[in-house]
Amino acid sequence: MAKLNGDARKQALAGLPQWKEAQGRDAITRRFVFQDFVEAFGFMARVALTAEKMDHHPEWTNVYKTVDVTLSTHDAGGLTEKDIALAKAMEAYAPAK
Repeated sequence: MAKLNGDARKQALAGLPQWKEAQGRDAITRRFVFQDFVEAFGFMARVALTAEKMDHHPEWTNVYKTVDVTLSTHDAGGLTEKDIALAKAMEAYAPAK
């Protein structure tokens, strides 16, 4: 899988306005805040099933109702279409605000 660069990268990130480029690495990051721990954990469970099917696993932490996520394809050394696809899945699982 090739890293996203140039216009392809800009176009992919334009579709994910709440995601930001991670400082100091070729990755994207986002904080999800839920109503409570149960909602946050349910989100993580749904994402885990999708990530396993994709064979592409996020870097994430959970503290109470907050889930911080960083996505990067380690085998490619940076951001790829796999990261964009997983970020879009996460957006679909997150409750509408």
